[in-house]
Amino acid sequence: MKLTLMFREYCSLCHAMRDALRPFQDEFGFELEIFDVDDDPLLETRYNELVPVLLDGETEICHWHLDAQKLRAYLMRKAV
Repeated sequence: MKLTLMFREYCSLCHAMRDALRPFQDEFGFELEIFDVDDDPLLETRYNELVPVLLDGETEICHWHLDAQKLRAYLMRKAV
């Protein structure tokens, strides 16, 4: 499984979410793809004030802060 993190390099919330995802990656083995929204005008328009945003495809799992309970439940459902 691959999750996507919409990110900004200068965003402390983005760095915090990225770092908080590492234990989940170790446990569930998903790949994390990181996109800096400032590198793509379409992504910047779509996610501008929401970053960081954690996605599975087009499905938003959470934004601004990692919702650990929601992510765990989501990943457990996907693992079945």
